[in-house]
Amino acid sequence: MRRREFLFRSTLVTASYAGVLGNVHGQQRITGEKKLKNDWFMPEEGDPHIRTWMSFGANEEIWGRKLIGEVRKNLATVAQAIARFEPVVMCVRPTELVLAKKQFASLENIEFVECPLNDLWIRDTGAVYVLNKAGDKAAVDFNFNGWGEKQEFKNDARVAAMMAKESSVERIKTDLCLEGGGIEVDGEGTAIITESCVINANRNPDWTKKDCEEELLATLGIKKVIWLPGVRGADITDGHTDFYARFTSPGVVVAHFDPDKSSPEHKLTLRQIEMLENATDAHGNKLKVLPLESPSVVRERFENDDFCAGYINFYVCNKAVIATEFGDSKTDGIAKERLQECFPNREIVMLNIDGIAAGGGGIHCATQQEPKV
Repeated sequence: MRRREFLFRSTLVTASYAGVLGNVHGQQRITGEKKLKNDWFMPEEGDPHIRTWMSFGANEEIWGRKLIGEVRKNLATVAQAIARFEPVVMCVRPTELVLAKKQFASLENIEFVECPLNDLWIRDTGAVYVLNKAGDKAAVDFNFNGWGEKQEFKNDARVAAMMAKESSVERIKTDLCLEGGGIEVDGEGTAIITESCVINANRNPDWTKKDCEEELLATLGIKKVIWLPGVRGADITDGHTDFYARFTSPGVVVAHFDPDKSSPEHKLTLRQIEMLENATDAHGNKLKVLPLESPSVVRERFENDDFCAGYINFYVCNKAVIATEFGDSKTDGIAKERLQECFPNREIVMLNIDGIAAGGGGIHCATQQEPKV
């Protein structure tokens, strides 16, 4: 159940990280007081989107020859599935624009934006969009640092700023280092966050939970944080929330359950489900928690120790939910039925993305929504 292999680069040092951020974030940081006055909030993923952002950023150095072709096909499959329901913006290296377009059977409702990239995980590298009651939109830049400097990130650290510019919205700066996959919100002021990602010296040295909560109130309008333990070091992300728990609507959460008692994830998922069942949201209401069991078998073509085998990493777009199927007829069917129950007015689209899953991620990791004002 590990998510992503550690890909350390000897060129990554603290000094270079500071230099990258100095170049990217030259503008003056917006203070918490100013952010609070603007009343920003992060909407629920299921609220209407103007478009979905993706990144054609896989490269052979990171992914290897065995996976790279399949991963690129998977990205096109996901993009075209989403494009049936809303526009898709695909970020691509200038040198790979022709290659990217060749992967698509159709380019309908898909736009390409050229920019330097390190990898494909735009949920983590990209901006987190926020709205306010005045009808404004902004993009929060959470200082992507390669999941604690575990992978090259110089180009990906600039993706959030690029998205803000392309969307013609204000870029909100913060001192907090956070990835989009590490936070899940209900759109009404409640967030689920894995402690292992955020309260971690490789992102936020010396930050406390209270520090994080104050900054999340200012940037995303979060009034209540439900902290799950997650697990440090099990994968490159240190245990992102979007593999463990997702809101399907305010008050309702689907949670990952690993039934394999020999797996280190088994006890963790049981504990986290229990914590969620005992938690309350920003309104003081208890959550309805629906466990989703991971598949017992997956297709063997790309199976490895980092294969992301779980159904929680789905993506909610306009009128549809794009989710993963793994070839386990029993659990694939149960997952689809459960998601249809949670999203009765949306089409449930199940895709084979074995290449992306073998790299330790899923459909949610490879997408980022831009909400409609």
